[in-house]
Amino acid sequence: MNPGTEPLAAWATITALAARFDASDAAQGLEPEESHLLQVLKIGEEFGEAAQAVIGAKGTNPRKGRSHTWEDVHDEICDVVITGMVALARMRPDAAAYFAGQLALKAAAFLPAPAPPLPQQGAPLPE
Repeated sequence: MNPGTEPLAAWATITALAARFDASDAAQGLEPEESHLLQVLKIGEEFGEAAQAVIGAKGTNPRKGRSHTWEDVHDEICDVVITGMVALARMRPDAAAYFAGQLALKAAAFLPAPAPPLPQQGAPLPE
């Protein structure tokens, strides 16, 4: 696995980005609540860029034609995800744990429950 791709390393990077943006906003005199609002708006901006890339990859804007590739779409989706993770980290000191809990809750609605473990060979069967 490449450095920075493990979940904890990714969250360490996200936390460092959040701290950098918090410090930058504080230096500009922004209050945390205002920074949080602007960070959420940034998610919307990044989503708009992802949507624009999809339109460009499909070539559905007659004025621009095929202006993007699907790789561009992938890059923009990563920007959306990273921006969302940074937003969460700026709002919650327990962002990684909170995210893991929310992921488990959301996934439980769509994924089947894990099968119970099989008994080990030679172990008595449950009654």
